[in-house]
Amino acid sequence: GSLGWPAVTLYAGSVLWTVAYDTIYAHQDKEDDLALGLKSTAIRFGDATRQWLTGLYGAVLALWVLAAMLAGAGAFTLVALALCGAGFVWQVATLDTGDPVNCLARFKSNRFIGWIFFAGLVADMVLRA
Repeated sequence: GSLGWPAVTLYAGSVLWTVAYDTIYAHQDKEDDLALGLKSTAIRFGDATRQWLTGLYGAVLALWVLAAMLAGAGAFTLVALALCGAGFVWQVATLDTGDPVNCLARFKSNRFIGWIFFAGLVADMVLRA
C-alpha cells in the first residue's frame, strides 16, 4: 500500500503535459473565453505562451526521464523520450497561437507523444521478458 517515486514523478509530468497541450487547445477559442470572462491558460499566458510551453514541456521531459530512471527503464524508453522531446520542440517552434488550424494540429500531435512514450516502455518490458 504505497506509492513510489517513479509513479509520483510520472504523474507530475503528466499533469504538466496536460496543462501544456490544453493551453495550445485553448488558443483556438480564446476570444470566446474573453467574452465569457473565463481565465484560460491561453489568456493568462498570452504573448508569452511560447515561453510557458517551453518551460512546461521541459519540466515534463525532466520528470518523465526521472520517472524512467527511478523505475529502471532501459534504452528504448529513453529513445522514446528523446523523440517526445523532439515533438515538444516542433510544437513550440511551429505554434501560431493566432491560427486555430495550426493550434489544433499541434494539440492533436500529442496523441503521438503518448503512443511513442508507451511504445518505448513496452519495448523495454518485452526486451526484459
